[in-house]
Amino acid sequence: MGKITFMGAGSNVFAKNVIGDTLMTEALRDFEIALYDIDAERLDDSYKMICNLNSTINENRATIKQYVGVENRKEALRGANFVINAIQVGRYEPCTVTDFEVPKKYGLRQTIADTLGIGGIFRGLRTIPVLADFARDIEEVCPDAWFLNYTNPMAILSGYMQRYTGVKTVGLCHSVQVCSRGILNALKIPYTEPVSDVIAGINHMGWLLEVKNGDGTDLYPEIRKRAIAELENPASESHDLVRYEYIRRLGYYCTESSEHNAEYNPFFIKRDHPELIDRYKIPLDEYPRRCIHAIDTWENKRKQLLDNTLTHKRTNEYASRIMEAIVTNVPTFIGGNVLNTGLIENLPSDACVEVTCLVNKNGIMPCWHGKLPHQLAAMNMSNIGSQLMTIEAAVTLKKEAIYQAAMLDPHTAAELTIDEIVSLCDDLIEAHGDWLPKYN
Repeated sequence: MGKITFMGAGSNVFAKNVIGDTLMTEALRDFEIALYDIDAERLDDSYKMICNLNSTINENRATIKQYVGVENRKEALRGANFVINAIQVGRYEPCTVTDFEVPKKYGLRQTIADTLGIGGIFRGLRTIPVLADFARDIEEVCPDAWFLNYTNPMAILSGYMQRYTGVKTVGLCHSVQVCSRGILNALKIPYTEPVSDVIAGINHMGWLLEVKNGDGTDLYPEIRKRAIAELENPASESHDLVRYEYIRRLGYYCTESSEHNAEYNPFFIKRDHPELIDRYKIPLDEYPRRCIHAIDTWENKRKQLLDNTLTHKRTNEYASRIMEAIVTNVPTFIGGNVLNTGLIENLPSDACVEVTCLVNKNGIMPCWHGKLPHQLAAMNMSNIGSQLMTIEAAVTLKKEAIYQAAMLDPHTAAELTIDEIVSLCDDLIEAHGDWLPKYN
């Protein structure tokens, strides 16, 4: 028997998906599951939900325990083989609201603001200190554990853990494993299994470099043809037009959604060209809308999750498959966010990159990719600079590094002057207050 610790277990729906998958995996069904959160009420909901699942789908084979509060964190982690991270520091209120509302005063609009941009930078700055505390506890009480990070900003947080702690860390996203079939289905391109693909880049901007049908036929020519047709169709109902524009201009599709990628570059959200918002169907303020909807519908969702007849169907999340492969030594492949130890040759060595990884009893082993096409590497580099400077700011506590991270962000730099960027950062530091450390 082993132990899995879930940090941020108050994320009820995600906890159901990941722990539900675990309870349906034979090699993991007898594990101890430690649920940790600082929100006692949400944690208790997750505890009851997981206990229900343990009964309905797992014959109560797992041992489920809950730990609330910083004072119990070390015990939650003690002896863990795997640590799953899904925390959100500052939650929707007050911090996400601050990430959106303060930049709006400068005319800077965002869609999701959790990965890059001014919102992603400040989400990273308030989360890294918490991960530093996690890392110290892990190094003390479960030094051999694998840290499976699901929290955004993925490349910033995973990159920090990989460079500045001794914790074995991989970042995991939801979009890699559904990328190729997602675009084939969206463009109504027939295909037969097994579809094969090659994906490499950085989190949320990984590139679908190859995609082939089950018989080995290259599907990209038809993808390019149909994506461009959608762009040129005034009546198109697609909400993936930003990524289709990537295909037209850069030649390749991207792993993460158009609402995300609209804010990772200087091309689509422009104060002087508001017509682009309608043209590309860009959902400004999308993440706050999702949060408000989740809050408004929570009680109904809560009743569903706490139903004692709750069931589960295994998802395509990587976590249970990683743990299963390590425990059983039956290998699997995943798309993981790892330190770039020469894996992508034309990206920096201290960047966190997203590449194929082999998983077996030896752990998570990234696979060499080589070089990206130059235009794709350049797009990744436009994000990596800001990511690296955000980590630098968190480690050094230098306010100047925060300014530089924001100056290097492509969307922020395209909209604001340097003086405005500095002023905006100062306003955000003040507005976040004690959610951030003190900078010099």
